[in-house]
Amino acid sequence: MKKGFTLIELMIVIAILGVLAAMISGNFITSLKKGRDARRKGDLEQISRALEMYYEDQKLYPTPIPGNTLPSQIKIDLNGSKKKIYMEIVPTDPSTGSSYSYISNGTTYQLYACLENNQQILPYITSSSMTCTTQCYQPDGKTLTTTGCIWGIASPNTTP
Repeated sequence: MKKGFTLIELMIVIAILGVLAAMISGNFITSLKKGRDARRKGDLEQISRALEMYYEDQKLYPTPIPGNTLPSQIKIDLNGSKKKIYMEIVPTDPSTGSSYSYISNGTTYQLYACLENNQQILPYITSSSMTCTTQCYQPDGKTLTTTGCIWGIASPNTTP
């Protein structure tokens, strides 16, 4: 008598392994999204600190370059030969490499990012001035659409 597995037994084992792999990969993809979102939030905090140091010295915030983005460096010329650098390289979105949305009139600023994970609890925004639309990539990473920003930081003197 031959000992071995039947075709049905092998197919059942493969199906079970497939279901387990699908469950694990779904959790893995979600954790990657959460990680990129955490980086986006951290980037906005770092940029905010650099902007506050800039404001402390200059009494105004840097003006955005066309497209509502920050310059690639946040720096000023002190006396033509020396430069004070507040942020050597301004961080960009970890998925797309595009700049974060930056709006400033010199006295206030607002920074925005699009988050990938739509299953998180977001702070309640009461200010209509804390809303924007920006171009964000869809989850496929290729489709660029204009959408509402869902994470933002504003200067301390921004009124709701």
